Amino acid sequence: MGTFKIEGGHRLKGSITPQGAKNEALQVLCAVLLTAEKVTIDNIPDIRDVNKLILLLSNLGVKIQKNAPGSYTFQADDINLKYLESEAFKQEGSSLRGSIMIVGPLLARFGKGYIPKPGGDKIGRRRLDTHFEGFMRLGADFRYNREEYFYGVEAKKLKGTYMLLDEASVTGTANIIMAAVLAEGVTTIYNAACEPYIQQLSNMLISMGAKIEGVGSNLLKIEGVDELGGCTHRVLPDMIEIGSWVGLAAMTRSELTIKNVSWENLGQIPDVFRKMGITLEKKGDDIYIPAHEDGYEIQSYIDGSVLTIADAPWPGFTPDLLSIALVVSTQARGSVLIHQKMFESRLFFVDKLIDMGAKIILCDPHRANVIGHDFKSTLKATTMTSPDIRAGISLLIAALSAKGTSTIHNIEQIDRGYERIDERLRAIGAKIVRV
Repeated sequence: MGTFKIEGGHRLKGSITPQGAKNEALQVLCAVLLTAEKVTIDNIPDIRDVNKLILLLSNLGVKIQKNAPGSYTFQADDINLKYLESEAFKQEGSSLRGSIMIVGPLLARFGKGYIPKPGGDKIGRRRLDTHFEGFMRLGADFRYNREEYFYGVEAKKLKGTYMLLDEASVTGTANIIMAAVLAEGVTTIYNAACEPYIQQLSNMLISMGAKIEGVGSNLLKIEGVDELGGCTHRVLPDMIEIGSWVGLAAMTRSELTIKNVSWENLGQIPDVFRKMGITLEKKGDDIYIPAHEDGYEIQSYIDGSVLTIADAPWPGFTPDLLSIALVVSTQARGSVLIHQKMFESRLFFVDKLIDMGAKIILCDPHRANVIGHDFKSTLKATTMTSPDIRAGISLLIAALSAKGTSTIHNIEQIDRGYERIDERLRAIGAKIVRV
């Protein structure tokens, strides 16, 4: 188990470039299974979850060529379907949440897809019903081995249909889209997720020859085609990492520039941070954050009531940044209610912040009331364990702002989502060492 030692209380300065988007990369990597032709993908982040999926694709028979850092060419022209029934696959597939998205492409192209119960963050229930109900509506037969927690879908030929998704699941929508592009006839998906990652996946598939209408909306119309070809695709910058750096700058009262953020794909993220009193300036495609010498003040609603920051499906505020908003609010002027609607275990890391001196009332598994210190007292260094990716980066930001030296264990969780984070933070002045 790896560990970070962090000496907090130092101002940072300089610029930092966000990595490629983890959540998009996991989707578009699975899409390479839809064609026998070469697919080149650029700006792939070098992180644990993505590297695990690349290894899984390799074991499945995909030919992989690394062109440069972050750039790979994939060719799925000789897939070994027997690997799906191996013990190695059951072990490797179960260690990665994103592995579920290989099922749609395999089902569409080869008529069958299997997956062990996927892993990922322990942040609450993350059911798979949306994925498999969508496959069954397209005509697939579903089976589930309860003893081995092993899922399977099979179909001689998928057929297009109308479906209303029970929830706007991002991975569920991605999986169903990848199955539908090779189905016979027209598939209509209502209540589809419409995050930029889904838009990117759809546009990539269109460049491969798919016929998709309604990209960017929650109503997609997909006309199936017989086959798809190769393409070149570039992954967006990671909006979650961008939000993390905004929070880091505010908490450490540092002057930072976040480079090449793709402003048009940030949605409400800049506005939510502005409501927390943080100054963000748009300079070209960069975000400039001045040093907040006088701190930052949380806005109230027009009637004077306490601001609530809650997650919602896109274009609402992404749930992956609620942990960042929470930790940033611990040093604000004023108070805020953080409402995490989607996952019932994601706020349980606040006890670590309370140990550091933060004023937080955990109302229930979904809501926390935070009363900011306004930098009149700093957080205190402590020893912590990272429970998941987003809580881990939040605790790291807290440690960088705290007085003294903090220790964070289980940093493999942070490495799952953030590329060479210690090296990149040291480049802007952070005192952080990987033990």
